[in-house]
Amino acid sequence: ASNSWMQTPQGFTIENGHVIPQDWLAIIFNPSFPYRLSHMAIAAFLSSAMFVGASAAWHLLRGNDTPAIRKMFSMAMWMALLVAPVQAIVGDMHGLNTLEHQPAKIAAIEGHWENKPGEATPLLLFGVPDMDEERTKYGLEIPALGSLILTHSLNKQVPALKDFPPQNRPNSLIVFWSFRIMVGMGMLMIALGVWSLWLRYRQRLFHSRAFQWFALAMGPAGLLALLAGWITTEAGRQPWVIYGLLRTRDAVSLHSTAQMIVSLLVFIVVYCSVFGVGYYYIIRLIQKGPQPVSELTSTTSGTPARPLSAAEAVPEEETR
Repeated sequence: ASNSWMQTPQGFTIENGHVIPQDWLAIIFNPSFPYRLSHMAIAAFLSSAMFVGASAAWHLLRGNDTPAIRKMFSMAMWMALLVAPVQAIVGDMHGLNTLEHQPAKIAAIEGHWENKPGEATPLLLFGVPDMDEERTKYGLEIPALGSLILTHSLNKQVPALKDFPPQNRPNSLIVFWSFRIMVGMGMLMIALGVWSLWLRYRQRLFHSRAFQWFALAMGPAGLLALLAGWITTEAGRQPWVIYGLLRTRDAVSLHSTAQMIVSLLVFIVVYCSVFGVGYYYIIRLIQKGPQPVSELTSTTSGTPARPLSAAEAVPEEETR
């Protein structure tokens, strides 16, 4: 809700240069909130599914074809098949909302600089936006498809970057490519789900090594799409912290360079330590794979297992 309000602020007044809340329901349920919440929640599910699917694929490729591994793989592929297309639909709705409330962001995402009178907006597949020359170099475009995707009409034009003052334009080079990385990962996830359905129909889901290698390679796809999406969202909001209300340059804190360096270093050390241990633990769990669990009863006695012991190797006699 907080981030969405910074993108599409409403429910406030300005008194003596201060933002004063007036309607908390309007602040929380601002125009972009439902789309951003849905898009992010689905992205989290897909990121988890890709990681679980890749873990199962790794075991299948190593010959660890157990019922638990098969269940992991099957559930992840169902998730890709059913949820990835839903994410594409939600993303389209989110794009329409962004076009309405943040048209400069859409223009930057599309690398679209100016409209020609009476012509629908083309879709630039690839190119290199140049902020200084105000054009997109080496552009590969499809006529009219931009209007169809972004407005659902061939008779409407998409706002162009030259419609906005230079100081109000996001960096098109960044969001142009971050958006395409996000969409590309999404299309690959849809392809993964469709391929899995075909293999499931042919009863080859757990036997196609080519598909398992693809699923393994897709492990980080959800996270990459998620990160690229957030880069698009935040870089596309620039030069604003609160869109149309507070510029980034006016929100900079009055800290010294030394304070900022120390703060940044502390963040780096803490996050690398926490995530480093977390990733190490997760990788150990993946390598170990699902293990049979003995039934516990109310009369079972003994001390609890040591922390992180779940990632330790199981003694050979316990696996027989």
